[in-house]
Amino acid sequence: MSHPDAPLFTFEHVPSQAEFELFARVSGDDNPIHVDRAFSARTRFGRTVAHGMFLYTLIWAHIRAALPQAVARNQALKFPNPAFAGEGLRCEAFAAPLPGGGLRVEAVLRRLADGAPVCEAVTEIAGEHA
Repeated sequence: MSHPDAPLFTFEHVPSQAEFELFARVSGDDNPIHVDRAFSARTRFGRTVAHGMFLYTLIWAHIRAALPQAVARNQALKFPNPAFAGEGLRCEAFAAPLPGGGLRVEAVLRRLADGAPVCEAVTEIAGEHA
């Protein structure tokens, strides 16, 4: 995504294994790829990976901080690459008005090490809360 405007927000975050485990408990998604280091070591990733929805919750928290009354009308998400515990991430998000009201927020969360996107999100915010 390339935008001429200033970002709605940017942030950096280093996810931890403890966050992966807490998210598994809260969400009920305890797939061993996220929480079992021995299992994950035998996968193509070689270690645990973040839940996709955990990554989006990082973005959603920043949307709500920037737009406190935001109500998501819909969202489209892609998780093209894995994110790992202990490896930094950086997000940049931009907002544009939608025809008929509301905002379209486009955000990309990338690994700091190589710039690979780990979460690409488009969230439409309802008009009266944008």
